[in-house]
Amino acid sequence: MNKVVIIGGGWAGCAASVIAKKQGAKVVLIERTDMLLGLGNVGGIMRNNGRYTACEENIFLGAYELFNITDKLSIHKNIDFPGHKHAYLYDVVKIETEVKSLLLSLDIEIKLQSRAVDIVKEGDLIKAIILSNGETIYGDVFIDATGSTGPMGNCLKHGNGCAMCILRCPSFGPRISISQKAGIKDIIGLRQDGSYGAFSGSCKLNKNSLSPEIKAKLEKEGVVVLKLPEEDIEMDKLNKKVCQQYALKEYGENLILLDTGHAKMMTSYYPLEKLRKIEGLEKAVYEDPYSGGLGNSIRYLSMAPRENTMKVKGLENLFCAGEKSGLFVGHTEAITTGSLSGYNSVKYLQNKTLLELPIKLALGDFIAYGNAMIDSEEGIKNRYTFSGGKYFNRMVERGLYSTEVHQIKSRVEKLGLLNIYNKG
Repeated sequence: MNKVVIIGGGWAGCAASVIAKKQGAKVVLIERTDMLLGLGNVGGIMRNNGRYTACEENIFLGAYELFNITDKLSIHKNIDFPGHKHAYLYDVVKIETEVKSLLLSLDIEIKLQSRAVDIVKEGDLIKAIILSNGETIYGDVFIDATGSTGPMGNCLKHGNGCAMCILRCPSFGPRISISQKAGIKDIIGLRQDGSYGAFSGSCKLNKNSLSPEIKAKLEKEGVVVLKLPEEDIEMDKLNKKVCQQYALKEYGENLILLDTGHAKMMTSYYPLEKLRKIEGLEKAVYEDPYSGGLGNSIRYLSMAPRENTMKVKGLENLFCAGEKSGLFVGHTEAITTGSLSGYNSVKYLQNKTLLELPIKLALGDFIAYGNAMIDSEEGIKNRYTFSGGKYFNRMVERGLYSTEVHQIKSRVEKLGLLNIYNKG
């Protein structure tokens, strides 16, 4: 049986694992920490704006498993908050064990606390991944889903230092770029001022540290908007965020909380002393990052040049997914790229034509557009997501945004792609 080795167990790596397994391959998923999903453990937002369309397109293509889990674990459904409609908020406390159970039920081999440090290469072929403990993992095709955050030095150099986020580099060691180890130079995202990377866009507060009134409202309605003191408003901070779909005036003048099991605070960081000046937050405590009063993780420092099939340029048997594959923001986006890379990794092993999703689908247009933008001076300073900003505007303009499930299914069906990920 052909073997697919996936490095990185975030949403993208998990999605790639599921689809590659359904295509008949033996799958090994390597993750450097003790948990799957990475930043997904502090995420929680699904189906907002164009992500609804993207979610349903993925489901009709056959990548439904992970969306079924996030739907099942959603605490709030069809809620609105500034700039966003019909959002689902999944429980970040419960999500990881559910996804892990799914992968194990599919007989996917999961290697936790297994940090990739090097590769074995022959010509343009990767032969194996070398782990920090000296173990060598051989495979026939590889998927780089290592993300774009870390190691600690990058957060120090391009941010405010290690903020002790969910990725826990001090505990589990630094991320490495598989594609760069193989001799392919990484692409680095820029901010509008020309500096590198961008701050992660949100923090988690312990829900029990909020006032009983705010906690009750948050759990009932899913969202709470708190006015910031005039003297603490910093609009410039919005330009530093990964999540440009939240770089709106409302997010500069207010503190917006979402109920994702914890209280998701929609700002990159906020000084604790100032946070506790806000009525109802006098006893607020950060859950992630632990130093959210000082900073957050820095992302988009490691992307691979790729085809729209998710194959890495310059290597025969390496694919990529998630933030490794472009300036993409969000879990839906990671599942989209991961599912396609998992599918095409097996098509490669079968010597079959690789699938390039057509631009008549939001998913295909998104992958192609993101790839085109990464090569332009202005494009590399932006971030792309189905939920807002430049790409969501493009979705609307091109008539790709829809919440009508039958309409979305018809579009996929007309292209001959219904359940394509379930077909060998």
